[in-house]
Amino acid sequence: MNKNTIIHDHQNDGIDRRGFLQCMAWAGTGVVWTIGAGVATSQAFGQNTAKKAAGFSFVQISDSHMGFNKPANPDVTATLKAAVDKIDALPNQPDFIIHTGDLTHSSKPEEFDTLDQVMRGGKTRQMFCVPGEHDISVDDGKLYLERYGKDTKGKGWYSFDHKGVHFVGLVNSAALEGMGKLGDEQLEWLAGDLKGRSASTPLVVFAHLPLWTVYPDWGWGTRDSEQALTIMKRFGSVTVLNGHIHQVMQKVEGRVAFHTAASTAFPQPAPGAAPAPGPMKVPAEQLSGVLGIREVTYIQQKHSLAVVDKSLADGAGNR
Repeated sequence: MNKNTIIHDHQNDGIDRRGFLQCMAWAGTGVVWTIGAGVATSQAFGQNTAKKAAGFSFVQISDSHMGFNKPANPDVTATLKAAVDKIDALPNQPDFIIHTGDLTHSSKPEEFDTLDQVMRGGKTRQMFCVPGEHDISVDDGKLYLERYGKDTKGKGWYSFDHKGVHFVGLVNSAALEGMGKLGDEQLEWLAGDLKGRSASTPLVVFAHLPLWTVYPDWGWGTRDSEQALTIMKRFGSVTVLNGHIHQVMQKVEGRVAFHTAASTAFPQPAPGAAPAPGPMKVPAEQLSGVLGIREVTYIQQKHSLAVVDKSLADGAGNR
């Protein structure tokens, strides 16, 4: 494991985050992060928060790549269906789903149709999206915005409030310059969106590319993310969710907890473990173990968020 990719904020809280993250950063399952009052704590998967304490939950999925049919996964529709089945089987049903981009592989109408059909095949629930580069590179995002961009700004950024939590969907895949980019227009909008909100409001930010620099040689980061994080620095609890790199990694820096998500389509190599990023073929029997979903629960009394990553192979997780 490349320890340089995991950065820890050592507050005087008695939490051994270092050992736990180093054990779990590359696993598809097994870690729950609870973020409250700017302090991140961890617990093993399965140590569920009491149901009565949960205000609500939502699920993150990412990188479904509808239309992909290469050897790394010749049936991405089946693995997305498996992800939806896993969501439907959760004991406490989520209020909604967040998809952090690359819904499709080639931005084709039939790929968006397939995604919608699979998502409707489960229980009815709302889905919030942000685009990945595969969703907008062909037609500059026209079809994506027609389907999922109603009432959004610019290339598809927006925000909403849900039961005391403020959610912000950012687009950092529309102007790729080696790494992702938000751009001045979006940063100005973000500052205005957050202006006047209480610093005690839990903030959940979701985007396609990471808002921290995971591996710049592969473009795994956002060039102007520091400007966005500066705008958010006064908030006491900030959780940042993204996809793009097709693997689970976490970073805690001050009051901000960053989480990258597994794909429902195919894995990618660990940073620097291959000549270049891209679909990584694993033995068929191992594929579901490196694909997954993320469940996030808001703990109302503590204004905190518990984050659980689950592979498609194992709902119970392991250490």
